[in-house]
Amino acid sequence: MDAAAFMGQVRSSMRAITTHEPGPGAVLTRTNELLVTMDAPRFASCTMLRIDPRDGQVIGTSAGHVPLLLARDDGSHDIRTLSGGPVLGVVPETDYPEKTFTLEKNTALVLVTDGVVEGPGLTLEAGLERAGTLAGQALHDRLDVEATADRILDAAVAVDHLDDVAVLVIRRA
Repeated sequence: MDAAAFMGQVRSSMRAITTHEPGPGAVLTRTNELLVTMDAPRFASCTMLRIDPRDGQVIGTSAGHVPLLLARDDGSHDIRTLSGGPVLGVVPETDYPEKTFTLEKNTALVLVTDGVVEGPGLTLEAGLERAGTLAGQALHDRLDVEATADRILDAAVAVDHLDDVAVLVIRRA
């Protein structure tokens, strides 16, 4: 319950900051400073992206979060590590550099929590590879974003993960 309440506060803070700071790096830098100043008893990992739906340009940064997955309708996938810094709320005066890339047509951006891709008996690398393979196959099978996310979540649940599990799939058709 405490963790959920804390994440609600982080989310609300980020929304307020976003109205004044449009760039993902600035938002995470300001959110980190707020949490450090509050001397919060918890910390948060986060990936923040700004996506232009017209041309697929993605600007993003990460605060200690797991890498992104890019899946294609030919069944292939890549693991994409964003620039960034440590988790939010721990290290003062941290800047979160941004990375820019293009989400190509017929490609999906897959964001997962660590509970989806690591756990007892599953390394982060193996979990990312498994999730990427599942996402690529789902796109190849022409599944929609919801069914793609379900396929990845079903595999995470099957290995008895103990951590939070969440998947977000954004597809550019």
